[in-house]
Amino acid sequence: MTSHEIDYHIYGEEMQYVEIELDPQEAVVAEAGSFMMMDSGIKMDTIFGDGSNQTSGVLGKLFSAGKRLLTGESLFMTAFLNMDAGKKKVSFASPYPGKIVPIDLTEYQGKFVCQKDAFLCAAKGVSVGIEFSKRLGRGLFGGEGFIMQKLEGDGMAFVHAGGTLSRKELAAGEVLKVDTGCIVGFTKDVDYDIEFVGGIRNTVFGGEGLFFASLRGPGVVYIQSLPFSRLAGRVLAAAPRAGGKDKGEGSILGGIGDLLDGDNRF
Repeated sequence: MTSHEIDYHIYGEEMQYVEIELDPQEAVVAEAGSFMMMDSGIKMDTIFGDGSNQTSGVLGKLFSAGKRLLTGESLFMTAFLNMDAGKKKVSFASPYPGKIVPIDLTEYQGKFVCQKDAFLCAAKGVSVGIEFSKRLGRGLFGGEGFIMQKLEGDGMAFVHAGGTLSRKELAAGEVLKVDTGCIVGFTKDVDYDIEFVGGIRNTVFGGEGLFFASLRGPGVVYIQSLPFSRLAGRVLAAAPRAGGKDKGEGSILGGIGDLLDGDNRF
């Protein structure tokens, strides 16, 4: 498997985007909805699956696309091919506040496992497949279900993490315990399992869930401080409800304080 060699630059701090420079006939594939902008001379095309096995016939294409349905993604991806004689640039934006993580698969023995919605884009030739959990407990309580995404190949891939990113290098036998939703991804040799929090007070009143993830080295682990599910939960909890009242956080006067502050939605 030979992926296209691409150059890139990541811009921004909290709402980042990645700009990818394509040589003539180089291409990058991306999830639908991540495209931001591109130079003229780049051709955009919709393809089945990830484009890594487009010469394997109809059955190969259908199998590649079908794997994506299991991860909750679309059957299609978008490919951006430089048809010009010179170098051209195309950019992809992060979906919510966080960090874009460049993953050079050659540094990780050709494989990286990540959560289902973390993938942003990759050099054409990188395979975006599925990783089944081999443990019942991990699939039921691990926060990611029985299926995660795996990125395979020898090119560059980009994943997105919410909030602030932490990169941990685990030695052989070293264990890191993490909230299940905070995992972005890890290398192929990391052993991933779940553990019960334990203790009646922790279970009933802890507010952190019943389980946490246990990651055992050797390998590299990426952790995010703000999973999208946590962000969405906070937004929904603070949003005004139909026929109800909001929290009136602008003032101790509640709705009157909101009016004085310029919030005149009512």
